[in-house]
Amino acid sequence: KSCRRDGYSIWNDGNIASGCGSGGEAFVCNNQVPWAIKDQLAYGFAAATIPGLTEQQRCCACYQLDFTSGPVVGKTMIVQVVNSGSDVSPNQFDLQIPGGGVGISNGCSSQWNAPTDGWGERYGGVSSRQQCYNLPGAIQPGCLFRFDWFKGADNPTMLYSRVKCPAELVARTGCSRND
Repeated sequence: KSCRRDGYSIWNDGNIASGCGSGGEAFVCNNQVPWAIKDQLAYGFAAATIPGLTEQQRCCACYQLDFTSGPVVGKTMIVQVVNSGSDVSPNQFDLQIPGGGVGISNGCSSQWNAPTDGWGERYGGVSSRQQCYNLPGAIQPGCLFRFDWFKGADNPTMLYSRVKCPAELVARTGCSRND
């Protein structure tokens, strides 16, 4: 699912141009933010490039990320791939976390009237939990996740494997695979 600029109203047409481009009207929905299921498990969304798989083969697929370094070592996050990310390296999962940096395509300026580089650094985002309160209220919980469950981790290493998508992720995106 993609949403209108308000982040709540869902587009029923999958061919609406991305808000990251000039004049586009499709944006990330406000509920497509990460959340903790329990202390060692969270759900979320990501852009990813998986060697050997086309964009069509990885879109809407879910992956279990088992973190192997930093403050999240031993924690697991299950993410649904909702974007290919033109600047994502092979075997990289670019977690979709509000306040985590807008990256190469800043849709936040169009959707939220954010600064040119988003809130904080273009790559890396805000640097403290307190800075999350500079984001729009609707997406602040996703930013706080980064400093609470994710412990402020900065690109931790991980091992990943394909898994069946949890119903909770599919409910938020409306996207599921039959393979």
